[in-house]
Amino acid sequence: MSRSVLALLDVRPAYTAMLSQKYDLHRWDQMNDKQAFLNQTGKDITALVTSAGFGLPDGLIDDLPNLEVITSFGVGYDSIDIEACRARGIHVSNTPDVLTDDVADTGIMLMHATLRRIVVGDHWARSGQWAQKGAMALTRSVRGKKLGIVGLGRIGQGIASRAEPSGVEIGYFGRSPKQVDYRYFDDLVALAQWTDILMVACPGGDATKGIVNAPVLSALGKDGYVVNIARGSVIDEPALIDALRNGVIAGAGLDVFHNEPNMDRAFADFDNVVLYPHSASGTVETRDAMAQLVVDNLDAWDQRGELVTPVV
Repeated sequence: MSRSVLALLDVRPAYTAMLSQKYDLHRWDQMNDKQAFLNQTGKDITALVTSAGFGLPDGLIDDLPNLEVITSFGVGYDSIDIEACRARGIHVSNTPDVLTDDVADTGIMLMHATLRRIVVGDHWARSGQWAQKGAMALTRSVRGKKLGIVGLGRIGQGIASRAEPSGVEIGYFGRSPKQVDYRYFDDLVALAQWTDILMVACPGGDATKGIVNAPVLSALGKDGYVVNIARGSVIDEPALIDALRNGVIAGAGLDVFHNEPNMDRAFADFDNVVLYPHSASGTVETRDAMAQLVVDNLDAWDQRGELVTPVV
């Protein structure tokens, strides 16, 4: 008898179809009466598929008494109650590494787009202002700047290696120094004072909630930029909006926000901010690789009782 799996969403159509061929797959996103399903079938579910963005609805695992494993589509797992899973003996996997390159590329893309004001330039050309008013205002070069990376994990290191050819000096903030040639800071305000571009690449969760706050932004200063490809929760968003509105910092490139997808509309009013809709890993190639890793984790659990990329 095949394993009963509850998929909270369609990770990718071809890979969801693959799961349905291998397992007794139930689609949460297609159910009209979810509570009736849980009452009747919840006890049979031993595996669950979710995503970093979707997470787990409150109380769901309580209705799945025989749940063994959660396979999540995404590298972050702050939307999953890891301690509750650990207490229940539920194993959790994510999809690291396969999205590192695209997310690091996006960090570099946003850095250049923000300093070179790509969105403003695009509008200047499209609107006819170039023809009517001449050249747009000069922008800032990345070359020669100091790049301060918050979190030098897989993605942070990927950003650093991509940034080096642009002629930047690199420093980083983290829990402890790593065996790298970049300058280490154990204080985030000190990093912000030193750097020109603050690149946020650390995990989300309670430990990093709001760590990029008003004092950090003030230390970054009126010629400094912040780029966030981590989690919206890492930045104190009201403080960031206030800093942009009052010229405390020069600009920002943002892939992530509080309350996604309903971001604070104040960001849309700033022409010194480049906005990207949490799509750093949003390429066909990477999303397919992530979906394959979800399938691989579930298969490994079903066949050997282990996970390819375990979190818990």
